[in-house]
Amino acid sequence: MSTAKRRLVVATRNAHKTSEIRQMIGDRYEVMDANDFEDLPTVEETGTTFLENATLKAVAVSREIDGVVLSDDSGLEVDALGGAPGVWSSSFGGEEGNHARNNERLLREMQGQAERSARFRCVMVLAEGGRVLADFSGAVEGRILEQAAGKEGFGYDPLFAPEGGEKSFAELGAEVKNSLSHRGRALQQVVRWLENPPID
Repeated sequence: MSTAKRRLVVATRNAHKTSEIRQMIGDRYEVMDANDFEDLPTVEETGTTFLENATLKAVAVSREIDGVVLSDDSGLEVDALGGAPGVWSSSFGGEEGNHARNNERLLREMQGQAERSARFRCVMVLAEGGRVLADFSGAVEGRILEQAAGKEGFGYDPLFAPEGGEKSFAELGAEVKNSLSHRGRALQQVVRWLENPPID
């Protein structure tokens, strides 16, 4: 006799992000996102940290639906740019979600820079009924390449090579990227928590 999968709702309308999370979480949960629900409010990301933004989204969405909500906020921190683009990673090029413009600006800003160290950082928050259950974070160190390489992934993946390798995230393929990525590292902690939640 089969049992119904537990539902996990990701507080995003970014299909790429949901797809990555679904691949990483496997068949343990039925992974849905904001696109599966009508009339969910758009949450303004007014925070100045990844944790603040992830919390805003998780709490707001969890007030509107039944079940556990997972939210993440993530971005790229480049040392030569003082940690930019950081929480503004998705609008760095001047238009929200325009990956090509974001990458163009990053290449411009990094022209001639000898120091190319950077990291992807991800903060995830679980919430239910408008209440935060827990938060988690993951990061992966690496460097910014001098030109884009690869066709996989999304966002800054063609410009970021993880530590210890020469290939960009966009060249490594989903399985390898997910095993190394900031989102993968945070999500491993989420899965462990969901499987063994603390007892109040």
